Amino acid sequence: MTPADAEAILRENFAPWIQRLGLRVEEVGERRMIVRLPWSDDLAREGGGLSGQAMMAAADTATALAVAAARGGFVPMTTVQQSTTFQRPVVGKDVLIDVRVTKLGRTLAFAEITLASEGSTETAALATTVYAIL
Repeated sequence: MTPADAEAILRENFAPWIQRLGLRVEEVGERRMIVRLPWSDDLAREGGGLSGQAMMAAADTATALAVAAARGGFVPMTTVQQSTTFQRPVVGKDVLIDVRVTKLGRTLAFAEITLASEGSTETAALATTVYAIL
């Protein structure tokens, strides 16, 4: 699957409010994907940091795309669990979301996600997810 293929899945299968996040697929690998969440003042909370809700939605969406890529195409799925730990704020920079699918079964998929400000080696947030493949 190419980044363009993954972006087509995003356009065709996700809600309009997810589309407005402006997510862009940067890289697709075997059980790995990097997605960019562009900075937007509209997604900032009081104090100027990117809202956790936006980062969690972006991580959730990026994971669904990574699972689709690992399976070779989109299939209906739903989030069973997502746990996110925020470590530092993101201010004025795009966020790179690095998803690694750690287990891909017939009915469940597991992933670990690292979110970092573009240009930073420090983690902004870590997440784990479990998806049910329907």
